[in-house]
Amino acid sequence: MSNQKGNVSRSRGQKHQNVIAYKNDKYGASAQVKKAKTKVHDGLCQHCKGVLEWKVKYNKYKPLTQQRKCVKCLQKTVKDAYHVMCKPCALKLELCAKCGKKEEIVIPLDQEEEGEVEAKGQEKGDEEEEDDDVNDIGTNNDEFDSD
Repeated sequence: MSNQKGNVSRSRGQKHQNVIAYKNDKYGASAQVKKAKTKVHDGLCQHCKGVLEWKVKYNKYKPLTQQRKCVKCLQKTVKDAYHVMCKPCALKLELCAKCGKKEEIVIPLDQEEEGEVEAKGQEKGDEEEEDDDVNDIGTNNDEFDSD
């Protein structure tokens, strides 16, 4: 029996197995599922990153509705679900933002912040190019008025 004391090895395989893998967006993805899928889990160790990816995959991830208190600076600055430290404290102390252990961080926080700044700069450049196109259209209207 599987509940016998000291019986840790099984003599047979798993009795029931799923034929089709679970899909969290089987009947159309809700806004919460879409947001959870696109979230980048940065500032975490490999184990914590895997845990959060599992929660997203099997529809167990629940986002925060209000900010939580950081265990290091004691301010209400934790914006990510399942985290115990805010991003600045985790970056400064080089700790995992979820478990608080000093392990290798898979996706560093500072890389993510730099990428966001560069992306915003590129978007502003695109908007300026669109404004130039609008001015070109205005000069073409002068040609039509002369006829």
